[in-house]
Amino acid sequence: MASQTTPACCGTSKAAELLQLSVGTVQSLVDKNILHAWVTQGGHRRISLESIQNYQLQQQKLPVLERLMSDRLKVMVVDDDAITRHLLQETCLTAHPHVDCCAMASAIEALLHLPVFKPHIMLIDLLMPKVDGWELVKRLQQNEDFSKLQIITLSALSLAELKDRGGPPTGSLFIAKPVDLGWLRGYLVGLLGTKAWA
Repeated sequence: MASQTTPACCGTSKAAELLQLSVGTVQSLVDKNILHAWVTQGGHRRISLESIQNYQLQQQKLPVLERLMSDRLKVMVVDDDAITRHLLQETCLTAHPHVDCCAMASAIEALLHLPVFKPHIMLIDLLMPKVDGWELVKRLQQNEDFSKLQIITLSALSLAELKDRGGPPTGSLFIAKPVDLGWLRGYLVGLLGTKAWA
């Protein structure tokens, strides 16, 4: 008996990369049947490449949809600690339906994705290996393309330890860890209400 042909597909992460959206947003599009997906016997989600292409075409054809996408508040989380990173991302994604959030494990990874994702807000951990938060903020502030970017820096260091390192980066809003997640949700919802990020 001839085997059934499997349609061209990719995983959720690849779909997010192709559409320049977060994994959470792609999952939402699947839940709404905007993207066609199925689960393999091994439990992995696969998304039809044809439905991804159709979605991209619809975006290009519908100016209204483009305006809706421009109304989304994009947040990038940069933290080398996986638990903190995922917690912050989940908090952002669930704060409001119009919040899109991606999470990066390093400053280098963040710099590579910045031109694609184009965030309005960045949550940056100060203590990271290789390129730390201070250096990342410095690079962002030196680039005119990110002049409107709102930067929130995070650290579990004490005030004395921060002072020894020169204090939080100038031009950033500093929040001590552990982050008050209720405050973060309120901050994002407030920005959406006032359009202060646009």
